[in-house]
Amino acid sequence: MEIVKYEGHNLDELILRAKKEYGKDVKIISYEVSKGGLFGRKKYSLFIQVPSPEEGFFDLLAKEEKNEEIDRFLEKIEKMIDKKIEPLKKAIEQGGCGSDLSLPSHTSMPAELDFAEQFKEFTGDALDLIKLLIKKDVDPKIAKMLVKESCGFDIDANKFDLNTSFFKEALVNAIEKKIKFKGPLRLQKGAFKVISFVGPTGVGKTTNLFKIASELVINQKLKIAVISIDTFKVGAIQQARSFSNILNIPFYAITDSKNLKKTLQNLNGLDVVLIDTVGRSHYDYWRLGEMKEILGSGSDFMDISLVISCNYKNSEAMEIVNRYRTFFPINDIFFTKIDETYKPGILLNLPIKADIPVSFISTGQKVPEDIRVLNPERMANYILGEHS
Repeated sequence: MEIVKYEGHNLDELILRAKKEYGKDVKIISYEVSKGGLFGRKKYSLFIQVPSPEEGFFDLLAKEEKNEEIDRFLEKIEKMIDKKIEPLKKAIEQGGCGSDLSLPSHTSMPAELDFAEQFKEFTGDALDLIKLLIKKDVDPKIAKMLVKESCGFDIDANKFDLNTSFFKEALVNAIEKKIKFKGPLRLQKGAFKVISFVGPTGVGKTTNLFKIASELVINQKLKIAVISIDTFKVGAIQQARSFSNILNIPFYAITDSKNLKKTLQNLNGLDVVLIDTVGRSHYDYWRLGEMKEILGSGSDFMDISLVISCNYKNSEAMEIVNRYRTFFPINDIFFTKIDETYKPGILLNLPIKADIPVSFISTGQKVPEDIRVLNPERMANYILGEHS
């Protein structure tokens, strides 16, 4: 793969040049905008991805020979394994069904034994609920803590068991005690609320921002505006502007903190301003610092919602939270893409470990309908597979 850079004062002309030289299906990675010269004329830098030349005949031949070597190596490994397990197979065949021949210790079930030991204080339905939560990728310690919240002591078994026969009731009860919920977004007219959406690339910040915008405009009849500072990703501004036009609300694209502060001052007569930010890797401290600089002093009075995808691994999601909140005062977690995972343990793990309230959950790509306010019952439904 090769990256090619074009520079000029007209972005459309640069794109046409790239397509002319490398074909209509050329992949555009990004573009940057800078000002220079005496009159501050905009200059564009366009970056495209060019595929490497196709492999020649001799490259393919060499690869085929390498594959044959790998096949011969794997064949030797298989013969070695067969030789090792042959005595065990013969012993089992000679012992028959009634044999008390013990299998080697490494063929036992250490995971099951460890589970029994780890949760030995529980019995009955409590144990079954813990198993279900762990299958949904809930952290074992959190599963244990939540289930214990809905347990009573079984004197006969001398262990803890659920004090209800319904898993959902038990889980809702525990969630209410351990997780904070922001609740429905009810904003007063004339209050001038500013909400900024931050998070990694690809979590759905722009789409879900406009789901919120639709609710505020259509159902709550509020005067709102949208500001985008995502001038890096190709098409981001156009997408946001299109959504804004549909809702008939003001839209602004800015690139620095002075412009943001000035724009917010000019919008002081509105009820709500929603800010869409560029997706930044949580490992890119430089870019996160740059985004904090753009948001500027506004971050002291605005609500900042961290957008997290439900299909992230738990460890990675926690890393995102920890790194983002070193730059921004996170007010709530906004979950997305619940429809793209069948193990939504992150819904319980993240707010409990991070001790941050949760607000909304995105259930699909449709605007404005595919969004729900998170509450204990809805969260329990997603964990148990009873979507609502």
